[in-house]
Amino acid sequence: MPLSRSLSMTSLTGVLPPWEEDELPVEDLLLFEVSWEVTNKVGGIYTVIQTKAKITVDEWGDNYYMMGPYFEHNFKTQVESCEPPNPAIRKAMDALIHNGCQVHFGRWLIEGSPYVILFDIGSAAWNLDRWKGDLWDTCNIGLPYHDREANDSLILGSLIAWFFKELTDHLGDKPNVISHFHEWQAGPGLILSRSRKIPMATVFTTHATLLGRYLCAGNTDFYNNLDKFNIDKEAGERQIYHRYCLERAAVHCAHVFTTVSQITAVEANHMLHRKPDVVTPNGLNVKKFSAMHEFQNLHSTNKSQIQEFIRGHFYGHLDFNLDKTLIFFIAGRYEFSNKGADIFLESLSRLNYLLRVHRNDVTVVVFFIMPAKTNNFNVESLKGQAVRKQLWDTAHAVKEKFGRKLYDALLKGQIPDLNNILDRDDFTIMKRAIYATQRHSLPPVTTHNMLDDSTDPILSNIRRVGLFNSRNDRVKVVFHPEFLSSTSPLLPMDYEDFVRGCNLGVFPSYYEPWGYTPGECTVMGIPSVTTNLSGFGCFMEEHVSDPAAYGIYIVDRRFRSAEESCNQLTQFMFSFCQQSRRQRIIQRNRTERLSDLLDWRYLGRFYIHARHLALSRAFPDKFKMDPMAPLKTEGFRYPRPYSVPPSPSASIHSTPHHSDVEDEDDEPYDEDKEAERDRMNIKSPFVLNAVPEGKKQQPGESRN
Repeated sequence: MPLSRSLSMTSLTGVLPPWEEDELPVEDLLLFEVSWEVTNKVGGIYTVIQTKAKITVDEWGDNYYMMGPYFEHNFKTQVESCEPPNPAIRKAMDALIHNGCQVHFGRWLIEGSPYVILFDIGSAAWNLDRWKGDLWDTCNIGLPYHDREANDSLILGSLIAWFFKELTDHLGDKPNVISHFHEWQAGPGLILSRSRKIPMATVFTTHATLLGRYLCAGNTDFYNNLDKFNIDKEAGERQIYHRYCLERAAVHCAHVFTTVSQITAVEANHMLHRKPDVVTPNGLNVKKFSAMHEFQNLHSTNKSQIQEFIRGHFYGHLDFNLDKTLIFFIAGRYEFSNKGADIFLESLSRLNYLLRVHRNDVTVVVFFIMPAKTNNFNVESLKGQAVRKQLWDTAHAVKEKFGRKLYDALLKGQIPDLNNILDRDDFTIMKRAIYATQRHSLPPVTTHNMLDDSTDPILSNIRRVGLFNSRNDRVKVVFHPEFLSSTSPLLPMDYEDFVRGCNLGVFPSYYEPWGYTPGECTVMGIPSVTTNLSGFGCFMEEHVSDPAAYGIYIVDRRFRSAEESCNQLTQFMFSFCQQSRRQRIIQRNRTERLSDLLDWRYLGRFYIHARHLALSRAFPDKFKMDPMAPLKTEGFRYPRPYSVPPSPSASIHSTPHHSDVEDEDDEPYDEDKEAERDRMNIKSPFVLNAVPEGKKQQPGESRN
């Protein structure tokens, strides 16, 4: 029963159609998903499995279970303990418990409330040496005693393989078991299960190769040298050879191997020597507003809150118009080169030059939201917010007094003398408030006291390019080296609210297997910059004819030099600064319309395809799949918005002095009409990894 791999054009309405062929008989199957980050937030995989849980539970019901390590604090705060509904699972757990290994069961308190089986690593640590011997006898992989993470992964994997052995012995031939393992930490469980010939279908997903992340962090020209690396030598020099061996063994043991993006697929083919069977992009749970204008209202509300912070941070130097100020930001782990903060800062320097040369009245305030080592907020930042609040209180008090006098005069039928309505005390208070805003130093570029101020990469590069928030700078920088929180005394906003208030997210990553940050911007209707070296950027190139028209700016970091990429990013940001307010509103509408593409209701189908393929390989007598059918799951492709002129530059005004006032040259636009035309013009996507004309095909690429 081959799976249908097409979507109808009605998908854009937010209601995705059912499969054209029969779905998997989930009542005769059990699905287990294994990850180190089940109930344990460490990195981005936590977001993947947490957000995907809802659509998986909807499909599988009580036949879906997540597995991971047990941590007491996480269990008490995130899991509701209960009894397993399946007696075979209870018996398999008891087999481990009776041998001194603790296993916990419950419902994870997230959307979908999936069942979780958590294994206590500490209770089974006494078996570590014996299990190390088993791993060596099985596949000649030895683990050093000092690598605690690898040792814990082996304990977890051994417990999981033991559990699956007990479970399949109790189940017999029905129901069949599918187990899906994420990342190398879950790899030992897959390796041991396959070596013991446990009858189940297996899927392994790598979200980023171990060695790829290490090499890119070392400023290596990674993608142009994929076929030149001595993999064993590079892993050995970085003392991760044993981890690399676990990852590679898991990849080759799995019935089906998947990655999260086409760019990671090319990387895995070289680093792990297996071409992925399926690409399974990462999604989000998209919640649609009942009316289009609601997310625009949220943008306006949250932008006002960010502007209040800007008023305080730049007090005494607030000589720019906040109504003509754009807010850019970059956020994520503090990986200076991998996340593209290096070319972002260089591009901001060039953008600052362009805005000054063209005498543009637009100011850009850029936030760097990247956690680093600090000891507290700096005094100047806190003082700025205190000064702002004091000015607000002063203005409010004078306004109240002014309002009462005006009210009394109008009641008497008089027009008050505006020269006398404020007395000498009022002027004294206002003058004192003005003097309080004077400062002899420039606004700080960071909100916290940095522990490594002299060597910090962001601060060092800010010094190099000279972005010190001076009065003549049109680009202002605020480095916030801490995750955002609504309880902060400085910028009291949660990350989601902050993103909604910004104008543009900039994520010019060099190494980004997927990239949730631009995806989150998209579903909130905020334009973003990404690259064709990120999974998100490649995915958008595949599904959108003109990504820039929809607010997705894709920097070419794959086929261009760093200098060319930097110039392209600068031009993207400068063009964005030239847009009128009306054009930005139209673009946000178009950006938000792409959210259907990132919804798990659509992207979850790639996982369905991977599971079906695994079953057909593990149990070929029971589950059939056409071996000649293409493995690429097809979707839909957004056309260029019909209101955008044929030339991409024609919709952008040629002068940076364009007014925000609408004029006759503005493009004709009707949101409902344009969305309806898009629905009627959905097309199948072109091949994702096609090489642009005139460019050399990279090692390991295929043209499909």
